[in-house]
Amino acid sequence: MLLAVANFLAAASPAYWVMMVSRALVGLTIGGFWSIGAGLAVRLVRREQVGTATAVIFSAVPLGSVLGVPAGTLIGHLAGWRTAFVVMGLLSLGVLVALLVLLPPLPAGRPTRLAVLRGLLGDGGIRLALLATVLVVLAHFGAYTYVTPFLLQVTQVSAGSVTTYLLVYGVAGIAGNFLAGAALSRHPRATSVTAAALLATATALLPVAGGSTAGALTLLVIWGLAYGAVPVCSQTWFARSAPHAPEAASILFTSSFQATLSLGALSGGIVVDRISVAAVMGIAGALAALTASVLWFSLQRRPPSARPPAL
Repeated sequence: MLLAVANFLAAASPAYWVMMVSRALVGLTIGGFWSIGAGLAVRLVRREQVGTATAVIFSAVPLGSVLGVPAGTLIGHLAGWRTAFVVMGLLSLGVLVALLVLLPPLPAGRPTRLAVLRGLLGDGGIRLALLATVLVVLAHFGAYTYVTPFLLQVTQVSAGSVTTYLLVYGVAGIAGNFLAGAALSRHPRATSVTAAALLATATALLPVAGGSTAGALTLLVIWGLAYGAVPVCSQTWFARSAPHAPEAASILFTSSFQATLSLGALSGGIVVDRISVAAVMGIAGALAALTASVLWFSLQRRPPSARPPAL
């Protein structure tokens, strides 16, 4: 309902400040939705299907990028930007009706208070999940925020071709999302380490091989596959490390993800301004490689009985 109100408010906004209020409401909605939605899989399906169900939920992220942005742009071009917001508001109301009709009652198993969150932070698996999530999301958004300038300046593609490159990346992200969901139940540790390692490989090699069309496209496909797996792996790790408090685990996951997203974009901008757009790709590769190393070595040093189920 809040998302629908935000979109209708944007459609009718008579001034800039009204539009800013509507965007703030969207931010509140996104944070609240992922805090709840990211933990639904473990409560809706059997344990062996959690990985696939989580992948289905998180497929909304790449699908939104691949389908939502072009659709909104097309509607805005044909009927105006206000119409685009009206359509989004109507779709939001449709989602509200679907949730009321299709989603079963899911009362909280345990109230999520600050004491619960503090208790989770004392768990070694949760702390490792937080560290890995912060590092890999910092690496991704520090680089991906500036992938368009990279393609324009280094690969030297035309402005009109950038959309095609990003579409290829988005399709690869959808594939990576579902591949990770299928692999998590059988090879959880390998899936997480592989995703971070592939992200490191793609971003680190972009300054070297991204000057050619073929090199840039190949590395964007690898990057999309890798990052498509990241939210699924991270959320599954949080959820299985705290099966007694799934809502609290989802809050920690969402909060760390969203906060690091903004920090990554800001940090990447500083690097681009002071050094170059190629340098931010190399730094992102180093951070992602550090993520893979932290995951691998921390798990190797712990006895099998102490390892979190998701890794």
